[in-house]
Amino acid sequence: MQAKINKFVPGGQAIATLDDGKKAFIWGALPGELIEFEITKNKKSYCEGIATKIFQSAPERIAPRDECYLATSPWQILDYAEELKQKSQLVQECFTQQHLNVEILPTLTDGKDFFYRNKMEYSLYWSHDDSLIHLAFHTRGTHRKTPITQSSIERPEIFARAQAIVNELNAKHAEARTYQSLLLRCDQQGNVSGDLFENGKSHPQMQILHDTLNGYNYSYSPNGFFQINLPVYEMVLQEIARNISTNKVLDLYAGVGSIGLSVARDNDLTLVEVNGAAFEEMQNNAKGTNAKCVLAKSEDVTEYITPDCTVILDPPRAGCDTKLIAKLNEIKPVKIVYLSCNPITQARDIALLTNNYQIQKIQPYNFFPRTPHIESLAILERV
Repeated sequence: MQAKINKFVPGGQAIATLDDGKKAFIWGALPGELIEFEITKNKKSYCEGIATKIFQSAPERIAPRDECYLATSPWQILDYAEELKQKSQLVQECFTQQHLNVEILPTLTDGKDFFYRNKMEYSLYWSHDDSLIHLAFHTRGTHRKTPITQSSIERPEIFARAQAIVNELNAKHAEARTYQSLLLRCDQQGNVSGDLFENGKSHPQMQILHDTLNGYNYSYSPNGFFQINLPVYEMVLQEIARNISTNKVLDLYAGVGSIGLSVARDNDLTLVEVNGAAFEEMQNNAKGTNAKCVLAKSEDVTEYITPDCTVILDPPRAGCDTKLIAKLNEIKPVKIVYLSCNPITQARDIALLTNNYQIQKIQPYNFFPRTPHIESLAILERV
């Protein structure tokens, strides 16, 4: 099936309108291109697919580095400067859809667009051709696994360790079906930790890793809550620190505490996290400070919100609970700092706050180069 691509949509696919009016969401295509695509999902009002042939290429198209790019980083086909531009435009679209007239700043990057991920989870693939286990990723839009020999978005230390583990499995004639996946993570010094997840067994205990953010030390589990791209995360933390103007700071959805403890550990700081494992790591990271650690859902401890505090929000992709938004509107803390991995729900939540808050800044960051994922930082001040 052929299609003329219109633009990218939030989520990263390219969109086209077919002759019958149906919308098509397509991976592997760029705005302005005329393509042929294979349908992977077909619904009444829309379909999804993957480009199989490019008749007219966009000038921004480049050759992907990895054969497996569609599974891991589908924007490898897009010029990097254009990627940064498109990400700001996608954030702009999210806020425009909420009828918010706000300037979205250019997407910030540390300039490193490959070998940046400090965490990777691989599938294992059994090849009948050579009777060996291979590293693999799931083919986008399917449940099929594709074996890989190269992947360029994770740090090289991770891929080298993954290959070594697979070699060890093959040396003892292991079977791929024994394992669910292989998870590995490394710190900024290149020390790798992680393990195989075996089917039907509990997750193994993994060696704790350590890293420094804004001059402070943090420990975390390889399969726990910690950012994927630490150099860019430090850029965000520095910007948040510049916007902490109150002594009282409340860090909600705090994870292992890396935001609050990096920007306000000497303040009157309260950290709230619901996940038990992350909370334990938060308590460890908060040792030696006066920070108060609270194990609870952020929307269930709104009594910590006060008019004289700065509230830091870093919710999951679903965004903030409506009860929390209502409490923010009721109490009206001085400032809200909202970091989001999903600009769609971030814009939705902020739209509910604009009667009481003015948007000072919306700053996208490229945490995940060569992918459509966007991290967006919003600074809101009480009116």
